[in-house]
Amino acid sequence: MLSVYFILTVIVTGSQIFAEYLSTKHRIEDELSTLKNTFSVSLTRAIWELNTPQALSIAEGLVQLPIVEGVQVRDETGEYIANLGNTKEKLTTSLKNDEIQEHRDGLFGYSFPLVFQFSGNRTQVGEVTLYSSFDVVFSRIEVGVFFLIGNAIIKTAFLVFLFMLAFRSLLSKPLVEMTTQMGAFDADHPQQSKIVILDEDDNELQQLRRSYNQVLDNLARSQNKLQGTQKELEQAYQQLDKQNTQLEQEVLKKTHSLSQMMHNLEQQKDELIASQRQLRKENDQRKRAEQELLKRNAELNNSIEVLNQTKDQLVESERMASLGGLVAGITHEVNTPLGTSLTATSVLQDNIKQLQQQYENKTITHSQMQLFLNNASQSANLLQSNLQRASSLIASFKQVSVDQTSEAERTFSLNTYLEEIVQTLAPYFTSNVHKITVSCPPDIFVRCAPGVIAQLLTNMVINSLTHGFEADKPGQITVSVKLNGSQLYMVYQDDGKGLAASDLAQIFNAFFTTRRDSGGSGLGTHIMYNLVTQSLNGTISAASVPGEGLRYDIKFPQYQL
Repeated sequence: MLSVYFILTVIVTGSQIFAEYLSTKHRIEDELSTLKNTFSVSLTRAIWELNTPQALSIAEGLVQLPIVEGVQVRDETGEYIANLGNTKEKLTTSLKNDEIQEHRDGLFGYSFPLVFQFSGNRTQVGEVTLYSSFDVVFSRIEVGVFFLIGNAIIKTAFLVFLFMLAFRSLLSKPLVEMTTQMGAFDADHPQQSKIVILDEDDNELQQLRRSYNQVLDNLARSQNKLQGTQKELEQAYQQLDKQNTQLEQEVLKKTHSLSQMMHNLEQQKDELIASQRQLRKENDQRKRAEQELLKRNAELNNSIEVLNQTKDQLVESERMASLGGLVAGITHEVNTPLGTSLTATSVLQDNIKQLQQQYENKTITHSQMQLFLNNASQSANLLQSNLQRASSLIASFKQVSVDQTSEAERTFSLNTYLEEIVQTLAPYFTSNVHKITVSCPPDIFVRCAPGVIAQLLTNMVINSLTHGFEADKPGQITVSVKLNGSQLYMVYQDDGKGLAASDLAQIFNAFFTTRRDSGGSGLGTHIMYNLVTQSLNGTISAASVPGEGLRYDIKFPQYQL
């Protein structure tokens, strides 16, 4: 701390002295500049008038000033007119402006030109250099420098004295006292070797004293415990001697018993070797059984894979069978309008031939012509209505069948598409025993694979006709659709026989059917479940009460992403 304070004091004092030197030097330079203003006019006129004695007299007067140590006066050719006092050699360059020149030996000079003005003309007649030095500057700041140095020495000495006095009273003396008391430590009487300091201040030395005395207290307690432990150890040694004697007697007894046990162990060892051989044989048999089990497991995995492939083929067959049923139904439905159209065409052709013969024989009458026109008009109307019916059936079947065999997504009107599906299913309702009703707002548009909707509704209708309705009892199917936000809700309801609770729990399982003996595959509802959950990203649930029909609740997003 004292070293750092000493260094800082030296730096600060040196900085103050240097600052005072620079300030004094600048003042002296300003005073030299003031001398220029005072003597330059008279000195210029003396040189202009070639009055060398007057110029020398002015130069000698300048040298007598306290701040000037030397004067150099030169004419316009650079020749010295006066070179008095402490000066430097002549410079090789001439001066255009005032400037200060520094020199290594402490001198510094202020040079300025002598310019004579006459009739508006300026003529340089010479130049002057006034010299001052470090000694001049120091003579002005000498008292201040000694005062700063003395002040720093006094403050440093006083601070050292205070530190030494404080260290002696607060640290050195108490430490000597503590060291003396520690030197008198008696290991046999630690309580009497405690440190006692008369100073009552709670400082670091007091903390050290308390810690040292605490160590002595701990040492005393440890010594007391050690003495008690030594007594216990002596008693333990005595008890150990007694136990050693008893142990030797027990060892003799145990040795005899051990010999007998070793003999028994030899016999057990032979039995163990025989058991190991038997276990080795059983282990070999177990390995062969495991290999056989792995082989059977591989065969079982192959069988499962074949079953899965068969299941996929059955699902595809079920879809194609549904499409085949539509083909057969739509073929039967189209035959009627086509047959009627064919009959009308034959009648119209016969009438045309008859009219042609009458025209060629020129026996045609007005009534015959009127009759032909009436028959032709009726035949044309009959042809148009039946052909439009056949075209509508074929167009609906074409769209639905293409959608069922394609997985391409498109945006379409759900109401229109449901009507087209119902139209393709019309052959199943030709007996007028069963009816189907669709309720769907016309402004609902969906984006998905249309074949999914067609396959879904077809499977539900076929299941109702096949499993839910009786042939001679009228049945009613209703399909209602509504839109809630971005979710579509479709409810399919029939009033058929319904399902028992046990059958309802298995309705979406693959290969489950209530008419296995009638050729049912049990894949219709399974395909429905996969279409809703996988293709439409929705949910489907079934509810039924025996005798009250079956209900499907379907929910899926309006637009598939």
